[in-house]
Amino acid sequence: MLPQDPIILLSYLNTKLRDFYSSLDALCDDLQVDKDAITRSLAAISCQYDPELNQFVRS
Repeated sequence: MLPQDPIILLSYLNTKLRDFYSSLDALCDDLQVDKDAITRSLAAISCQYDPELNQFVRS
């Protein structure tokens, strides 16, 4: 289960992306989570996924 708080979710996902996954798609497939729900949640705190960095960054 993913953290519900967007700030904690941001930290959690960026750590997972840095340490274990080559892309957001790979993370979502492995953890069986909805990519659109994640991106919407983090967009609410002005963050978006940067595939070149493989991290969510402030936009």
